[in-house]
Amino acid sequence: MQIVNKLIAQGRGLAPALLKRATAVELGWDLRQKSRFDAVDSAGRLLGFFLPRGAVLRGGDVGVVEDGSLVLVKAAPQPVLVVRACPEHGTPADLPRAAYHLGNRHVAVEVQADVLQLEPDPVLAEMLRRRHLIVTETLAPFEPEGGAYEGGHAAHGHLHGHAHEGHDHGHGHHGHDHGDHGDHSHHDH
Repeated sequence: MQIVNKLIAQGRGLAPALLKRATAVELGWDLRQKSRFDAVDSAGRLLGFFLPRGAVLRGGDVGVVEDGSLVLVKAAPQPVLVVRACPEHGTPADLPRAAYHLGNRHVAVEVQADVLQLEPDPVLAEMLRRRHLIVTETLAPFEPEGGAYEGGHAAHGHLHGHAHEGHDHGHGHHGHDHGDHGDHSHHDH
């Protein structure tokens, strides 16, 4: 068994030619959040992953094998719930509100501009449907948001400066009761 104990986040700094020669491992979310596990790569090698505690592997990360070779981590397709806003009965705030409620429950959620993905859970699926959201199940790679304290993957290196002049976010002066009472739209863009 070959050991993998170093990780290059998103393969940063590696030459494309090196990445082309890398073998690959397809791992589901359950394994990618563990620091110690075994996996078989695309060349049939048994690899033992020994990563720092708390390490989270993301699709696109590259492991360094003890023999100097590289292994590309791919997010394996797995069952996920796909949550979309209902164009007929919903409002633009439905999806962000759902992400807020799922986050309050500490549910791992992949957040995209027009869709949320989470691991299958019939109770959560029913709660989301009651909120006029469309919930379907599919097989797809799952890349949930990193926690506020997850290190090494700050938005996968996409750090942007955002100018906030010209509009007010209203931080700190609203309550946390976000029930369905009244119009919550503050901006017309």
